[in-house]
Amino acid sequence: MTTGVLSGASDGKGVDALMKTVRAGRAAEVPALLEALDAAARLEALGQLKSLRSEVRTWNWNRWEETDRVRRALYVAGAGCHTGAAAAASWLGGRDLLSPRGGGGVLALRVLLDRTPVWRADVAHRLAARPAVAEDSYGLIRGLVEGSGAAVPATDGYVLGWARHITNGRLLENLRADPQTPVLVAHALSMQEAPDPLNWSVESGAATHWPSALAALTEEGVLDRAELVDLCVSRLLRGGRQRDLRLPLALLQLVPPTAEERRDRIADWIGMTADSTSPVAGYAQKILSGPALEGALPGGAFAEMTAGVLFRTEKKLLRAQLSLVNKVLARIPALSVEVLPVVADALGHDDTEIQGRALQVVARHLKSVDEGTRCDLAEAASSLLGPAHRPAAEGVFGSRVGKRELPPYEEILPPVPEPLFLPGPQGSLEELIEDLLVQQRRSSDAMEFERALDGLVRHAHLDREGLAERIREAFADAYWQPTGAGAGHADLDYFRHGPRGMDAILAALAGRVKRERIEAGRNQSVPMTSCAHGAMEVTQATRIWEIAHLIGGGKLPMLLATPTRHTGGIDPLDLVRRLKEYADAGLEPAPVDLGHALLRVRRQDASAGQAAEEAEALGSEAGKRLAAWLRSGSPLEATVRFHPRTEKGSGRWWLVDRILVEMAKSPEFRKEFPKTLHWLGGGLLPNARRCYHWEQVPERWATLLPADRELLAACLLSSMASGVEGDAARDATGPLTLLAEGEGQVGRAVALVLAFGLGCRDADDRLRAVDALLVLAARGDLDARQVGRDLAWLLAERSMKPNRLADAARTAAATGAYETVWTILSEALPKLLEAEQPVRGLGELLAVAADCVERCGATGQLAGLERHASARGTSQLVTQSRRLRNALRQGTDQGATETS
Repeated sequence: MTTGVLSGASDGKGVDALMKTVRAGRAAEVPALLEALDAAARLEALGQLKSLRSEVRTWNWNRWEETDRVRRALYVAGAGCHTGAAAAASWLGGRDLLSPRGGGGVLALRVLLDRTPVWRADVAHRLAARPAVAEDSYGLIRGLVEGSGAAVPATDGYVLGWARHITNGRLLENLRADPQTPVLVAHALSMQEAPDPLNWSVESGAATHWPSALAALTEEGVLDRAELVDLCVSRLLRGGRQRDLRLPLALLQLVPPTAEERRDRIADWIGMTADSTSPVAGYAQKILSGPALEGALPGGAFAEMTAGVLFRTEKKLLRAQLSLVNKVLARIPALSVEVLPVVADALGHDDTEIQGRALQVVARHLKSVDEGTRCDLAEAASSLLGPAHRPAAEGVFGSRVGKRELPPYEEILPPVPEPLFLPGPQGSLEELIEDLLVQQRRSSDAMEFERALDGLVRHAHLDREGLAERIREAFADAYWQPTGAGAGHADLDYFRHGPRGMDAILAALAGRVKRERIEAGRNQSVPMTSCAHGAMEVTQATRIWEIAHLIGGGKLPMLLATPTRHTGGIDPLDLVRRLKEYADAGLEPAPVDLGHALLRVRRQDASAGQAAEEAEALGSEAGKRLAAWLRSGSPLEATVRFHPRTEKGSGRWWLVDRILVEMAKSPEFRKEFPKTLHWLGGGLLPNARRCYHWEQVPERWATLLPADRELLAACLLSSMASGVEGDAARDATGPLTLLAEGEGQVGRAVALVLAFGLGCRDADDRLRAVDALLVLAARGDLDARQVGRDLAWLLAERSMKPNRLADAARTAAATGAYETVWTILSEALPKLLEAEQPVRGLGELLAVAADCVERCGATGQLAGLERHASARGTSQLVTQSRRLRNALRQGTDQGATETS
């Protein structure tokens, strides 16, 4: 293909000058130097440019400024020296050549303007088809396309670059003046993920508000109105995240479909009401309301729409649909036969308000249906309605709604989880290296981490030099290697702030970590002023440094503290066998490793007595310590208290600032265990120091205390408090699964972390707390009343929002644990009901309580309930108070709890 490269000097001076300029990073001078080179000289220069590109890839990070300049010059020079379109596009699309500061695209375009239009269009479309570079190369692509006569390259990457470039205070003028606007707007509306600039401004009056600008262009005729509406409807129908549907929804509101367009796409609107996000479903519901009230919506279609909406959970949509059904059936009674059976399904809705509204609709239009349909509706009311609405249903259907005979109530709890045992030791060296590389690329769980640690120690014992060599090869690009990412920072101590997972052990094997750093790490202790999270972090780090210190000698045959169960626990007889292997080899255990092993051993296991005898028979000091530890019962304890809440800004407002955790002093424990674990025996000051470890406790830390649940719960309190009050708290309840399936006594701390978990901001956190609560209940370890008292305190002082607790309680109850949930709520509600000013959302919590009472047949009285139940009005608080009062008065016999 003819490229239009000018003929000129073919000697080496021009090439040398070009390469010298590129090495100096003077990209602006490159176009002029290229003009003097003919095709042969450019081909010669290209080989040297490729070599320089490879060289630059090996430069250290501390040369980043030089690297950036040279890469920009390489980008321009390579573009001018390539003659083939595919090769040029590959060079221009190289991520290593694209400068983060930009500027190279303008110069590259300058050296390519002498190529043929077909060649430029080919390169442009190749670049536009590469998602990783098209957005950053927008200016170059556009320059290549313009004047070539080629079609607009409508790809996701190109549209992203265009949207970012064109969005400013003159958005409407820019869009109006750009001939590519119709094509690129159409593509933007079809993208699964909307470009960010299209959602920057949400106010219609803003200068960068895309919906307003596109609506104006539609009115002017720049954009085709029918095509725009079709694109928007199609995008909404495909669904997705709300942020990606915001533009098409706003456009349809500004450029509404005509009556004909609404009728032609009835099936689409019905689909949106059933499956799309709440705002989109609400919009489609309004669109369909007009045809429905006008009689233009067939009965089958209206019934389908109603069924889809009533299946949703958003109460606003359900109330609106029931209101619409009432109006439509009042105007067109003939539709009642098709629609009322669909409405009857809402009689079994979880929310009693929706049940009541559905019953009212059925009652008002019952006269419009035949006798067979009435019988079906009466049967639905009899089987679906709860006690709250059965009297009203009897008034509608008479004797057809008989008293429901229910079997004795049986509490359904999840099966007690079976223990999960860890696989045996790591296999071959290659399997270990592969596992370590996988863990470097993603976060490993605690047991994968523990198994890898044990594998390193075992293989170092068998062949330390062979393991070290494989570590150096496999982790050649690691930050701690001389040729790795940190090679340019000779003075940087990579391990200054900790062992970085197991990197310190790998570096110690490879001889890449200073001995003084290892010594300082393994001899560190937990400051008395540390928070519990800080103490757990130091304890974990000290263990890693100890392994890094000992692995160099290769003497340890294995780690004593490697768990045998997924909770972190070690079976007593397994630990005895490990100690015997140490004794037979004449080895003394590492202090921190042995300390961790003792903390993890399952003291309440049935084999603990036998293990204590066998450990004592070993005759070693470690065996005697294990025997004494197994017979010690519960040597570790913690007390939890709270500072009273004071005014904002005083330092005692947030829950996390008011927690006081005091470890019981145990001189014997501190005498027997290494100093890094002394904090567990009362080595921390019980002051309410703000915990700066944010909201997450790594699972790796939580496996430190699998046999002491109460102590572990006390250590989790500050992270759980952040999950309740923090704006961005996520995964705060991760360790609750290990806590629920662990061992040891259960007291106030466990009740508190469950209460905190049930009120977390994040829905997934609340779900994990519900799972933990049900597991504890199934194991017989749940103090439900204490959880309820702690919830009452949190709700009364406004540290927790009732709607979050209601969501968690509803989820727990729906599994069949109605009696358990009622026991918790019966303790939590009185303090809230007796308050002079009820907390907002109390009515929703009462609705869950009433449902539990109706299901499990509890009876009795609730302090403060009568005051609200006898009040006037129809608010949710008053309505649900009456429902709960009536349910407690009408209670049925309770059955036994079952685990299923």
